[in-house]
Amino acid sequence: MFSHRTDWKLTPNRLTEAQRELLAAGRDVLDLTISNPTRAELHYEAETILQALVNPGAMDYDPQPKGLLSAREAVAGYYRKQHGEIDPESIALTTSTSEGYSYVFRLLCNAGDEILVPKPSYPLFEFLADLQDVKLVPYPLLYDHGWQIDFPSLYKAVSHRTRAAVVVHPNNPTGSFVSDEERSALNNFCREYNLAVIADEVFLDYALDGVARSTFAADQNVLTFTLSGLSKISGLPQMKLAWIATSGPEDAVAAALARLEVIADTYLSMNAPIQLAAPVLLEQRHSIQALLLDRVRANLSELDRGLARQKTCSRLELEGGWYAVLRVPVTQSDEELAIEILRKLSVLVHPGHFYDFSSDGYLIISLIVPPQDFRHGMAQVLELLNQ
Repeated sequence: MFSHRTDWKLTPNRLTEAQRELLAAGRDVLDLTISNPTRAELHYEAETILQALVNPGAMDYDPQPKGLLSAREAVAGYYRKQHGEIDPESIALTTSTSEGYSYVFRLLCNAGDEILVPKPSYPLFEFLADLQDVKLVPYPLLYDHGWQIDFPSLYKAVSHRTRAAVVVHPNNPTGSFVSDEERSALNNFCREYNLAVIADEVFLDYALDGVARSTFAADQNVLTFTLSGLSKISGLPQMKLAWIATSGPEDAVAAALARLEVIADTYLSMNAPIQLAAPVLLEQRHSIQALLLDRVRANLSELDRGLARQKTCSRLELEGGWYAVLRVPVTQSDEELAIEILRKLSVLVHPGHFYDFSSDGYLIISLIVPPQDFRHGMAQVLELLNQ
């Protein structure tokens, strides 16, 4: 009755089962994996945000496949102020970056075609690829005083079915940006094999050193699809607005946009109130990004103080984003360790294998957790790991 593409294992993993058991027993769980900024005790300009949604223009239905021009101009304005000039006509709005991935996968791939994806990285790719009948082929990121793309492995991974290479800039959860040298090498690789680049830049504005990184949306070397949205840029995941910015050689961009417009026109998923509110919602980034970066830096400093007081654990270097990767002793699998921490301390952390780390010895924590919770939870975790 059901398609093979949805033949997933739907039973909860062991960590989720353990969490449910604790909650059912009435135990509070301190969550060190928070990814939802609206649940991180941050101050939002609620009146301004909500007022932006009250627009009489929302009573008119104006079905524009790529999204309302006013909203696309607001997105282009974001790039203009922070990253350079982007043509609003090169932008297609979507309700989420996940939908953006789906559009691009459909645009580029026939059933069974391949997309190169970094490893470790965000686990959502697998489900998106299954739904679009696309095969993911991983290429590793190597760690040596920072993360780098393993280009020899990238060349080994490419085949006649490969259609694109995904980069996450900065990566989730490693927090590593694609360097200028890597970007040049990646463009050469994609040009050699006639591949597109799919660049996920949802965390682009969260460079911990305060130095802005350049966007892939300005690249003209190869056909490039840059994905981002309000979820991280303005800390508003509930305001469903994301986009695909297409760049590259002029002929390839024109052909891609024509096809993307048909895909978007087939669904017309964008709603009027959010599009009309886009200029105001994007402006919210100025206040919320400052709060989030302060939170991330404060928690990272707290983490480093805790790590300095012990000798068992360390953290990997990170450049941006909201997460930290802990290197821990390998006395059991990462999943078993996370379950032990949860059951003994009522503290939730994620095992590295959730993000496709190739070996045990890694835990992932969020850096946007409220400071008092972060301090208390990490102190307990480090104490347990040092017993």
